[in-house]
Amino acid sequence: MKKAPVADEEIFGPVVCAMPFDELDQLATQMNQTTYGLAGAIWTKDVSKAHRMARAMKAGTVWINCYNIFDAALPFGGYKQSGWGREMGREALELYTEVKSVCLKM
Repeated sequence: MKKAPVADEEIFGPVVCAMPFDELDQLATQMNQTTYGLAGAIWTKDVSKAHRMARAMKAGTVWINCYNIFDAALPFGGYKQSGWGREMGREALELYTEVKSVCLKM
């Protein structure tokens, strides 16, 4: 497939890339070739296919048949070069805690 900057770079938009594909495995390989992975969206009538692709997509947030939906209970953050750690959700609180185990034999 021909390289396209819109598919390979972290462009803040939102930007929509509508690209044809023959096999889901081929699509998963193509979408994960970028060094970024903040978020992505899948549009389909096939919910089973959407969940398979969401599992395969190396991105911190995957929306299915919607885009830019946020909830304070959901962690947000990217994979790969799109950031480290998470904002929002319980995962964000873990950044401010230090876990300790204490055992006492009585």
